[in-house]
Amino acid sequence: MNDNKKLKMFEDMYRIRLFEEKVSEMFSKGELKGSFHLYLGEEAIAVGTCAALEESDYITSTHRGHGHVLAKGARSDLMMAEMYAKSTGYCKGKGGSMHIAVPELGILGANGIVGAGIPIATGAGLSSKLQKNGKVVISFFGEGASNQGTFHESINIASAFKLPVVFVCENNLYGVGTKQRNVRNIEDIKDRALAYGIEGLAVDGNDVEAVFESARKAVKKARSGEGPTLIEYKTYRWHTHFEGEPDTYRPKEEVREWREKDPIVRYRKVLSRTIDENVLAEIEKKVRDEIDTAVRFAKESPVPSVESALEGVYA
Repeated sequence: MNDNKKLKMFEDMYRIRLFEEKVSEMFSKGELKGSFHLYLGEEAIAVGTCAALEESDYITSTHRGHGHVLAKGARSDLMMAEMYAKSTGYCKGKGGSMHIAVPELGILGANGIVGAGIPIATGAGLSSKLQKNGKVVISFFGEGASNQGTFHESINIASAFKLPVVFVCENNLYGVGTKQRNVRNIEDIKDRALAYGIEGLAVDGNDVEAVFESARKAVKKARSGEGPTLIEYKTYRWHTHFEGEPDTYRPKEEVREWREKDPIVRYRKVLSRTIDENVLAEIEKKVRDEIDTAVRFAKESPVPSVESALEGVYA
């Protein structure tokens, strides 16, 4: 990777971090309503993976999807407007935190149902193969979703038909408040790839360049017609499952240890060896200003009209 690519990944990670911190702050002040599942601590996965995609490629996301959507190219101001349920948001204020979709950017939707994005990704992969359009699909999901039937059925179909899908498991150790190692008899999710005859990888999810390199190879493989890959990225969510939930199920020492593995601080140290500090500081200032502008835009935007309640709603 050249320096421009590296700096873009650093900027994208920093954007996700500040966006999520601002959502947490506004929620705590009572300005945002609803449930918010934040991506703090996992930024390297969304950024490194999406950096391996073309603009025309697809992703499917999860209830913890802000990072995926921003990494795929969504604007922070339209994202923030959606958080505030304003008509200027990507889904006109009707999608909210867990259901943002931006088809024109290849974002086929975040999803509040655990594992529900996986079959959507497989379907998109089938459409890509039938149309021979060369598009690849990334399916993001958590380790808890790998226990769902949708995970196994979708990977089986993708494997059988060699569909251009990369299955990305973000293993942050906990499904809501349940430590996942207690409810499955394997250490690594990647081992489940063996049952379907596809490659399975386990990668440090807090190392953005390692994420990018593994995703790049899997995407290249998928695009060339060699079928899917299952990649498990080891990571940790800094906050609880959703904002406002008491953190009673995670050891404080565990949380502290993972916070010390901050993917952004880690990458900044790497970049500072070859890139001037002023360049990094300027990127940080640019993103801070962007997020402040996004909040002002969201607050000043109008709420959806009552008359528009059924517009853009499908069943």
